[in-house]
Amino acid sequence: MQTRTLGPFTVSAIGLGGMPMSMNDDKKYPDQAQAFATVHAALDAGVTFIDTADIYAPSWDTMGHNEELIGKALKSYSGSLDGVVVGTKGGITRSEGEQWGRDGSLKYLRSAVEKSLRALDVEVIDLYQWHRPDRWKVYGDVIANFKTLQDEGKIKAIGISNANVEEIEVAMEVLGEGGLASVQNEFSPRFRSSADELELCDQKGIAFLPWSPLGGTGGGGREVGDRFAAFGEIARERGVSPQQVVLAWELSLSDRVIPIPGARRPESIIDSAKAADLVLSDEELARCSATGGPQ
Repeated sequence: MQTRTLGPFTVSAIGLGGMPMSMNDDKKYPDQAQAFATVHAALDAGVTFIDTADIYAPSWDTMGHNEELIGKALKSYSGSLDGVVVGTKGGITRSEGEQWGRDGSLKYLRSAVEKSLRALDVEVIDLYQWHRPDRWKVYGDVIANFKTLQDEGKIKAIGISNANVEEIEVAMEVLGEGGLASVQNEFSPRFRSSADELELCDQKGIAFLPWSPLGGTGGGGREVGDRFAAFGEIARERGVSPQQVVLAWELSLSDRVIPIPGARRPESIIDSAKAADLVLSDEELARCSATGGPQ
């Protein structure tokens, strides 16, 4: 598996998104055995970065479900966990009646971190990401709260998610040189509105983590080769899956890109991991870049 830099870490070029195992559009979740097998298959394939979040859960009263699943799966793995990095996210609230909100206060974030530490069963979180902006608060003030949590030794590295260019620049200013490890934004053949943020991350040496890199949990990932012809055509020509072609194209955009395709079956992440070794020609990359956008 090729590797890339994520803040202070060196991780696999392809990561694993844990969300579909605990929250997805069709509300079908793997049992624990299959979830564990999916995580183990990722590790066996050379994946060393796993992304989760406290809100990834079937319901409001099971928050932490995915974190706990990932933590237990890692502890049940028979191989080496050296170099495995887990990133989680906080800052979105979810309460009784499926009421959703945002809270970037230090009090809330400290409480969320403590819960994530317990769910993952770790002493420190490798990468803690601000999940979505709290528009009631000054962006830089909330970033300072994350820095406080880092100074307290609860987290190793800081990332942000669903951020625009200005917010990335604010985070960089508050955290100082090298302080911002990653930006996790939606990016796929269907959704390319984060291209400016990707370009900024490339320029500044910040890892860019595309979420829903294949098109989402509602079937977009499964149908990407049909919805966007170039990916399907190249896949047939190469004898690989359209998903591999999509991920290989995204990897080509910058050596800062680390896609995190979600999976709930071992077969899915095994296939996705192969994209790290798929090298597309300039002509193929041009075809990929020329197709896409809203469908």
